[in-house]
Amino acid sequence: MQRSDIISAAAQIFRQKGYQAASMQDIAQAVHLQKASLYHHVDSKQEILLTILNQALDLLIEDMQSVLASDLPAEEKLGQAIRVYVSRIAGEADLAAVLLLEYRSLEPGLRQSHVRRRDRYEALWRDLVRQGVEAGRFRDVDEKTTTFALLGIQNWMITWFRQGGGQEAGELAEVFTDLILHGLEPRVRSEGR
Repeated sequence: MQRSDIISAAAQIFRQKGYQAASMQDIAQAVHLQKASLYHHVDSKQEILLTILNQALDLLIEDMQSVLASDLPAEEKLGQAIRVYVSRIAGEADLAAVLLLEYRSLEPGLRQSHVRRRDRYEALWRDLVRQGVEAGRFRDVDEKTTTFALLGIQNWMITWFRQGGGQEAGELAEVFTDLILHGLEPRVRSEGR
């Protein structure tokens, strides 16, 4: 039994039941261990939750740093950032749901540490917005509010998106990008149509 198997199973259980309702017995059963044997791999349910949250944030931070390091214009970076994030939410649905919904279950000291890491991720999105404004590619907007809006649109996917349920993640990313960059303004029809 590998620790990564336990973390993966726990993420699925936390997503399905919620952290508070999930038990160490549930996790042990999911990985075919006795509850006592589970404690040879992890110390507590809090440790598991923190590991899941850190793993999810590490992936997201790495993704966003790669996008920001590119030489693309700001609007293309924004589209790439949205594609990568939507892909993570769709492809790592258990991690995403736990990250977005269960961090409140962390004990206060652990929550403070987690929030600092999450703030680091949000700061990368603010950097992207700032780059676009400074380059004249985006209009002058409040980068903090804009970042909350950008992430909020994408984060809410965890409640309604299902693989194979209509639109694919890539299509949604394009819809989100278009909506963010062009809003709800009507399209100007070209002459001859």
